[in-house]
Amino acid sequence: MMMKRRAFAALATATLVASTGMVGAAQGQTAPPVGAAFVSDPPPGIAPEQSAGFARGRYHELDQLPDWGGIWFLQRGDPAMGRIPQPPLQGQYLEDWNRWREQVQANDGVELRSRSNCSPPGLPRIMMLAQYPYEFLFTPGRVTINQEAWMQTRTIWTDGREHPPLEEITPSFHGHSIGHWEGDTLVVDTIGISDRLEVGEGGKHSDQFRLVERIHLSPDDPNVLINELTMTDPVAFSGPYQLRVSYRRDRHGSLIEFQCAENDRNPVNENGETLYL
Repeated sequence: MMMKRRAFAALATATLVASTGMVGAAQGQTAPPVGAAFVSDPPPGIAPEQSAGFARGRYHELDQLPDWGGIWFLQRGDPAMGRIPQPPLQGQYLEDWNRWREQVQANDGVELRSRSNCSPPGLPRIMMLAQYPYEFLFTPGRVTINQEAWMQTRTIWTDGREHPPLEEITPSFHGHSIGHWEGDTLVVDTIGISDRLEVGEGGKHSDQFRLVERIHLSPDDPNVLINELTMTDPVAFSGPYQLRVSYRRDRHGSLIEFQCAENDRNPVNENGETLYL
């Protein structure tokens, strides 16, 4: 995976690749000698010295960006949100969602999840969590979103790089995000989000899922940040899926540590599913 930092031995790397089903040692990385650090290839679409890895002498560029300081909480009661609609699922994805809904109704509203209860929701749902704030950090060539929930970190590359080919991206909770500024609006394009993650309530998407966000301060209130999300998936959706969420600023707030511990008191059935008592 792209975020892998160090290989302790060539054998350990080969074991990891074999156990996770990854193709190649790591995306965009060259396998090093035993005990050496990975050296990533320059990002596609730009000269090496243009990448976010060369930040010195470029911090003055940040003065031109909007003020998103502090931390941001999802704004409850935003009339533009209303009740979040379900995505326009089609075909097998709609049939699977209908089965999921029937199962939840038959189980007194409790969902039987196929993955850990302590795993993060991933995109797009993690950008719509009511009780956990977000922090946006600007550095040359990237925007970093620190999320209190699950202590997640999301990187949005703004150095002009392109997406790698989709088949070279290991599907993940946050996928691969590139962005650019249109005035004071950050436009973010994300692909490579794992198709095991939910969109809406219980819906799923294919590996062709794409998320575009337009994030900007409200023209009516500089302490409100607006995120306009447009999701497309030619396989799973019959058309675009659009949402709008907003966040309220806490100028002097800070994120606190998040720790999720699995509840190991509930039994597990023969299919590996948690039973709720």
